[in-house]
Amino acid sequence: MNRVAFKMKLKKGFEAEYKKRHDEIWPELQTLLKEQGISDYSIFLDEETGVLFGVQKVSGDGGSQDLGQNPVVQKWWAFMADIMEVNEDNSPVTIPLKEVFYFA
Repeated sequence: MNRVAFKMKLKKGFEAEYKKRHDEIWPELQTLLKEQGISDYSIFLDEETGVLFGVQKVSGDGGSQDLGQNPVVQKWWAFMADIMEVNEDNSPVTIPLKEVFYFA
């Protein structure tokens, strides 16, 4: 099992909306993530900077950010595009993070 971490950027003033949308995450997106071996997925917000920090466990080589060809993911990206920094295809601007310490 691999752990994957990344950061994204939330637009200012959309903190509550971001949380609301994730509190109501679509069942089909949850199912897809589980089917792709993604679990223990958390997203943290630095309220001062708007930086989102995501971390997830992955049984395989890719994480949730590698599912961009899936129609459910594309629909989710379009749904979130108005409140996040995104690329031309509505995927969130995502910066992978390198693990430098882990304590279990």
